[in-house]
Amino acid sequence: MKVTIGGPLKLAFRPWVEGLENVPAEGPAILASNHLSFSDSFFLPAVLDRKVTFIAKAEYFTTPGVKGRLTAAFFKGVGQLPVDRSGARGAGEAAVKSGIEVLERGELFGIYPEGTRSPDGRLYRGKPGGLARVALATGAPVIPVAMIDTEKIQPPGKVMPKLMRPGIRIGKALDFSRYQGMEHDRFVLRAVTDEVMYEIMKLSGQEYVDMYATAMKRQLTEAAKAEKEAGKQAGKAAKAALAQAAKEQRKSE
Repeated sequence: MKVTIGGPLKLAFRPWVEGLENVPAEGPAILASNHLSFSDSFFLPAVLDRKVTFIAKAEYFTTPGVKGRLTAAFFKGVGQLPVDRSGARGAGEAAVKSGIEVLERGELFGIYPEGTRSPDGRLYRGKPGGLARVALATGAPVIPVAMIDTEKIQPPGKVMPKLMRPGIRIGKALDFSRYQGMEHDRFVLRAVTDEVMYEIMKLSGQEYVDMYATAMKRQLTEAAKAEKEAGKQAGKAAKAALAQAAKEQRKSE
């Protein structure tokens, strides 16, 4: 996949990279990145010599039919790991378990602390469950990563990507060994996550928003629905007013 996808990707988009030396040549490490675009999971592995394993919903790997098998093969090839989101605590527990397994094999584990793509290009509050728990359970260093301009290449709803140069800034590894054995302390998990997000903010230059991206997406969806409903009501009111005016006009005639 690095040859068939990574090579052409670098040739076509020519991504620039800073801090490549901060990724260890061997041994476990966590790459914690901001998340602007679906393509983030392709550009970052493309510029690294080592394999990076991300997590993806299990549905990508279990869809039946020819298309489903091709999709599963593709995601496996680019280093995606299926996560079963069912169960009492859903994807959070599955992500932690998967991350620990990847790091115990001495590999690179990629994770997006925001939990979902940014809806507007800003950096949102990191979720404390996955990243911090995996880091403290394994002792693996956390390497902050900033993806630059990837959201401009293929914005939501656009099929054809725009040819432009995205950027990748890789920061120095963060050591959280001082918190070893405290992976169940929610205050420690919050502190670890916030420290990583601060480093990502410095690397990316993004405006920071102290709320979860999922909450912002809900607000945007609700606002769009409210605007649509308001438009419908305004349309009905306008029609009623026109009908009343026509009625009064007929009476006067």
